[in-house]
Amino acid sequence: MWVEQLRIRGLRCFGEAGFALDPSINVLVGDNGSGKSSVLEAVYLLSHARSFRNGAREALLQRGSSAMSVFAELRHRDDRSCRLGLGREGSRWEAKADGQAVTIGQLVSECAVVCFEPGSHALIAGAADERRRYLDWGVFHVELEFLPDWRRYQRALKQRNSLLRSAAPPNEELFAPWEAELAQTAQRIDAQRHAYLNLLRPMLCASAQGLLPELGPLELRYRRGWPEEQALSQLLREHRGRDQARGYTLLGAHRADWAIAFEHAPLREHLSRGQEKLTALACVLAQAELFADQRGEWPIVCLDDLASELDQTHQIAVIAQLRSARAQVLLTGTEVPQALKAVPARVFHVEQGRVIPLL
Repeated sequence: MWVEQLRIRGLRCFGEAGFALDPSINVLVGDNGSGKSSVLEAVYLLSHARSFRNGAREALLQRGSSAMSVFAELRHRDDRSCRLGLGREGSRWEAKADGQAVTIGQLVSECAVVCFEPGSHALIAGAADERRRYLDWGVFHVELEFLPDWRRYQRALKQRNSLLRSAAPPNEELFAPWEAELAQTAQRIDAQRHAYLNLLRPMLCASAQGLLPELGPLELRYRRGWPEEQALSQLLREHRGRDQARGYTLLGAHRADWAIAFEHAPLREHLSRGQEKLTALACVLAQAELFADQRGEWPIVCLDDLASELDQTHQIAVIAQLRSARAQVLLTGTEVPQALKAVPARVFHVEQGRVIPLL
């Protein structure tokens, strides 16, 4: 899939900007703070309904603006096209597809974007939340039942946590229905995550071997969020008192995590910052490849500040892989990376919220 036209209003430094993108490689160059990353952020919003940057959602709005919107004309490999839009006014978000109001879930199921950016090493070295988001985004795009199961789980979790924070002692009649719902949906979510990781594993091994051959074979480890061979429903009953003391549910699918261990770097602490970045990149590329294998087309690939994140050898390898896959790439830098000098690409100059085509 690829974005043919992109229009941005009220996002960070952008008052209003609209431009056409190439279905292959697009390079956005400009000074630091010019808005290059915000273009990638706009496309990413259509796929994730959140930014890849840290910080409050209020920071997305242009200073002095009360509303923002992103519109894109998206084309798929089967030549099907659609018009997507995501807007925010005040605290209200609105999604549209071909002019009709849709849910956020429907919007993000239509557009798939993966991103490698300066904070991507957190996928390896950061908190489990980032790894769960990565995992669940992938599951969402290959398993139709995942979103309704995830929503049911979140509702039951919210209700149980609310009961835990109440002053009353634990009441079986109040807790039992929500704990049963939690356990049932957690089991389904866990099975879907397991199935996805089994599909991802060979692609991740191949991707990591290409980027980090010196570390040897890798092992992908997954923890579901409660002890193996034990029923979550029973554990929830047994730990009500402990959970009430903390005010939240300690066990469940919302506590799942995964990790990568290399033969020559069995602990993540053994990895340098550069190796963390390359491992994260391997995860991003493997997830994109699995999406293509399952859906018949590559997602849009965003590479923010590539030249400062990767050495030239790895830049060349990544660009070659994405070109052979015919993926649309949006890449930023203060100048055109050396690795792209001999590669056909559409170049844009970004300055103070303006996007100007150069080539």
